[in-house]
Amino acid sequence: MMDAAQSGLSLLEIAARLADILPVEVAGDATCRVVQAGALESAEPGQITFLSNPKYRPYLKTTRASAVILTPAMAAELPQGMAALLTPNPYLCYAHVVAILSPPARKPPGIHPAATVDEGAVISSSCHVGAGAWIGAGATLGERVEIHANAMIGEKVEIGADSVIYPGVSIYPGCRIGARAIIHSGVVIGSDGFGFVPEGGEGGWVKILQKGAVVIGNDVEIGANTCIDRGAIDDTVIGDGVKMDNQIHIAHNCVIGEHCALAGCVGLAGSAKLGHHVMLGGSAMIHGHISIVPHAEISPGSLVTNNIKEPGKYTGIYPLDRHEAWLKNAVFLRRLEQMAKRLSALERALNEQGHQGN
Repeated sequence: MMDAAQSGLSLLEIAARLADILPVEVAGDATCRVVQAGALESAEPGQITFLSNPKYRPYLKTTRASAVILTPAMAAELPQGMAALLTPNPYLCYAHVVAILSPPARKPPGIHPAATVDEGAVISSSCHVGAGAWIGAGATLGERVEIHANAMIGEKVEIGADSVIYPGVSIYPGCRIGARAIIHSGVVIGSDGFGFVPEGGEGGWVKILQKGAVVIGNDVEIGANTCIDRGAIDDTVIGDGVKMDNQIHIAHNCVIGEHCALAGCVGLAGSAKLGHHVMLGGSAMIHGHISIVPHAEISPGSLVTNNIKEPGKYTGIYPLDRHEAWLKNAVFLRRLEQMAKRLSALERALNEQGHQGN
């Protein structure tokens, strides 16, 4: 079979590749060939698109795509002559179709002459090590690992098979990363946690030696410029399947459960623990030593200062308003404690009057 990028694939071929992943049926011309994916409103002939959000439904009548992915319930709305893949979750199907049509390019095996590799490092012949990369003594790279230009892999670091380390990543000594990791540029893994003890009085701060490491599971993706601190004593742990956006900070000794999703600018203070499948919206802040149960969802910008013991969605955001209105409402917020005391006093007085009336 020719490369999909050159000749495209028929919907029948795509459905066959997806058969073991999710339920998919072909509607219309099963021989319809698509080369790449596109957005519903801007797709061109030869592209496949998807419809998941109902607000984009009007574009279904005007799209120029050759095929569309949508639910069986919406099949009746297909324009005449348009082919489709029918599946319960079009967005999930679209993600798999994109991967089939446009697989990521892999770097060729080999070590660039401008790379620095310690003779004690263990590197598979299928690995790629780019120009300016530095691999320390005792580091171990699994099969088909890619270390891009100017990445730094410290002593005794372990990286599992098929992982991709993009340019400028720094992985400090002793950290362990599982298989199929994707670590984007500027990420720092294993830097010291923020551990200091005040000397007291007018003295300064005494640094606490950070003895732990960072242990990252399989299938983890870490966005650009994210920083994950090594543990103070025990390790900082990132579970399998965790997905992190850009510019996130994970402090020392945090434990993040499997398949959590963290949006941009999230911050976890030291020893915070997330159960599996927790979702943190952008700029959510988690206090130190806080535990969050599995399947909890924290809204963007929320501050979590107490343990969350039940699954559900949690929001701690003061709603956006015009500045003048916000100032007026802020006055009442500052008086909440006083108002609560007055309300309690009023309730007591009413109860006393009721008893006297009886």
